[in-house]
Amino acid sequence: MPIDESLPFIPVRIAVLTVSDTRTLADDRSGNTLVERLQGAGHILAAREIVKDDVGTIVEQLAAWIDDREVDCVITTGGTGVTGRDVTPEALAEVCEKEIPGFGELFRWLSFQSIGTSTVQSRATAGVARGTYIFALPGSTGAVKDGWDGILATQLDSRHRPCNFVELMPRLRER
Repeated sequence: MPIDESLPFIPVRIAVLTVSDTRTLADDRSGNTLVERLQGAGHILAAREIVKDDVGTIVEQLAAWIDDREVDCVITTGGTGVTGRDVTPEALAEVCEKEIPGFGELFRWLSFQSIGTSTVQSRATAGVARGTYIFALPGSTGAVKDGWDGILATQLDSRHRPCNFVELMPRLRER
């Protein structure tokens, strides 16, 4: 899965959403890890917020970013477990027009290498909403590293071959 250095790198404008009832910017380790990785890869942090585990609140923030032409992609962290307060996948289901099922499958396969069967408790998911990619990762720093390093770092790199999400961006709004 090579990076073709002869091609130009196209930075993606990424919004980071932490879903948590308790975290603040001061102690949001998974959000900080995500920001460090995306900026280190040359992408642009378009926005960053922390919202409570509430479907309506998450949907409201996602909708604002989906409608913002300065945001190409949203990555969430948190709220993907199986407890009553974990509602990020439900929020994505309300806004996404197309699901990307392979994302969650691949995430759990990668996560299995680190945490074994505990990965079945993750409902990591992804989709496309009105031309904007949305990826939902669990709220641990390990999960963020697995998701970014194992999937998103290459799929959000326009030079990745044989294909990547970036080259599809101009066509996401086609009908």
